[in-house]
Amino acid sequence: MAAINKDKEAAISQEYLKERLHYDRETGVFTWLDVKVNAKRARNKRAGCTDRAGYVQIGLSVDGKSYSLFAHRLAWLYEYGEFPSENLDHLNHNKADNSIINLRIATQRENLRNQSMHSNNTTGYTGVTFSKANNKYYAHIKVNYKQKSLGYFENVEDAAKAAKEARAHYGFHENHGQTND
Repeated sequence: MAAINKDKEAAISQEYLKERLHYDRETGVFTWLDVKVNAKRARNKRAGCTDRAGYVQIGLSVDGKSYSLFAHRLAWLYEYGEFPSENLDHLNHNKADNSIINLRIATQRENLRNQSMHSNNTTGYTGVTFSKANNKYYAHIKVNYKQKSLGYFENVEDAAKAAKEARAHYGFHENHGQTND
């Protein structure tokens, strides 16, 4: 999850942002207006680059100071006139998709309840692992940082159903555990 830097954000206003960048709310893409970037005209060129975690960051300069800010937080400022007070969740798990419809304000807990399927998942179902000792599928869910057992099942589909029902019961987002394809 991207960390929020309030000091950087305090330096950027919606007016300043709109003078330098155009935001397409449908695609989530920022493009430069008629400004110089690295001594070249960058008009209509895509702004920002993707960091190691998959988030788009955009560099802006204010009063001689350079700031690198997350595009999803800039999208919120561009659309609503202020930075979000909490985290922003990418609903479809694609950290580079900054379309406004893909973003929602979320607490850390809410954000954790809308994660992609872990890359080391071997069953293809979130909250389901195979127990070699029992030769059964084990369903589980983590709620408030504590793992809850949902039981052992003969087949993976029954274990997956139990995990899905538990996620719904505990208020997880419907996209939780989906892959980011």
